[in-house]
Amino acid sequence: MRRSTLAVVAATALVMSGAGATSALADGPGDRIGVSGTDLGTDEIGRSKNVQHLANIAPSGALAEGIGTDIAFQDDKAFVGNYDGFSIIDVKNPRQPKTIVQVKCPGSQNDISVSGDLLYLSTDSSRSDDSCASTSQSATVKESWEGIKIFDISDLRNPQYIKSVETACGSHTHTLVPGKGANKGTDYLYVSSYSPRAEYPDCQTPHDLISIVKVDKAAPTDASVIATPNLFPDGGNPGGPGPTPIAGRSATTGCHDITALPSKDLAAGACMGDGIIMDIKDPEAPQVIEQVRDDENFAFWHSATFNADASKVVFTDELGGGGAPTCTADIGPNRGANAIYDLSETGQLTFRSYYKIQRHQTETENCVAHNGSIIPVKGRDLMVQSWYQGGVSVWDFTDSSKPKELGYFERGPLPADEGIGGTWSTYYYNGHVYSSDIARGFDVLKFNDPATKRADTIRMGELNVQSQPEYTVR
Repeated sequence: MRRSTLAVVAATALVMSGAGATSALADGPGDRIGVSGTDLGTDEIGRSKNVQHLANIAPSGALAEGIGTDIAFQDDKAFVGNYDGFSIIDVKNPRQPKTIVQVKCPGSQNDISVSGDLLYLSTDSSRSDDSCASTSQSATVKESWEGIKIFDISDLRNPQYIKSVETACGSHTHTLVPGKGANKGTDYLYVSSYSPRAEYPDCQTPHDLISIVKVDKAAPTDASVIATPNLFPDGGNPGGPGPTPIAGRSATTGCHDITALPSKDLAAGACMGDGIIMDIKDPEAPQVIEQVRDDENFAFWHSATFNADASKVVFTDELGGGGAPTCTADIGPNRGANAIYDLSETGQLTFRSYYKIQRHQTETENCVAHNGSIIPVKGRDLMVQSWYQGGVSVWDFTDSSKPKELGYFERGPLPADEGIGGTWSTYYYNGHVYSSDIARGFDVLKFNDPATKRADTIRMGELNVQSQPEYTVR
């Protein structure tokens, strides 16, 4: 789900459309407890007994036709990305979430993060200019634009688009790395992008780099690209035949996603054909200290998650690019899955096992490992995660060689005329689980289990999952 280009134009037009409190309590007699996968009918809800569906906000208003994507959090607000813009949702009462505002600003994927009064959006589709009124334009046109957009959200009901920063090959995702020490008050955005072509003037091969955007939070309109470090001087994974007929093994031409762990000065990168660990002590000059590959089972290194004490990393493989039915018996348990690695104090990775949902999906359901976050529980490694139409999985990788599922929530297949769907991002925040569904909107879940009871009391003021905090575990 991507495409790319670039060029700079003035940033101005903002189109906003407020949406009302469209939430509704969602648990009901139609839920099928203990039923999942191929046993669910169209749009039926299946869930484990320990997962409760509290609420849903269906797609509506200015973003009704867009694809729901990533989520960031601040206080009692959720900021939800959408291919057509973003929305701000009040989740103070998780059973009755309410949409505060919708901002119309097309540009896939609109990957999103928040930092104080600033909101950052990634644009990874070639646009006619950098405004919120832009239209699609070929990446072969030099004047096309894609990159980072910055909004002032000091007034949550009236976000203001204040700055754009063009980046090479656009911004598929970005990772917020907050400055420390002498750099306190500065945000660094590690911009991941890929798929260069000779005919794209602003996305040339080789593209073995990330772009680093520096934002002085006191003067955000001065934001700019300050470095484009080459992470793969050897060219990275050259690619090759795939582990399945669905997709070949991706060549590395940039990164898809990076998760930073600022408290440890580390970052983990999922970079198409490679998984990497970086030392980010100097945020303006990250250094790759470990590089691993899995040519047997991984097709596309998609994302990474540290456990709470940075002794493990979970990498995901987005086999089929998120649009294919890979949760089938034919594909098997090791492809389109998570790979769990132990991480040493010196940054070395050691493979331990794979984790994939065992709830087989139909041949019409796009399903593969996607975005998730840890649940901060002392002595345990627990994670919530999206699997597109495979739904939400709550799973345990405390024993990195024997991961297991603890609970789940999923919908049955979409109607045949709707195409792809399912949950894009699922994150744990302040005692609840929040999910952004491509086709069905914003869901609030509650995982009821003794294992997470203490975690439910932890409160955070801000969470960008790809800028992983030093969790207080209980």
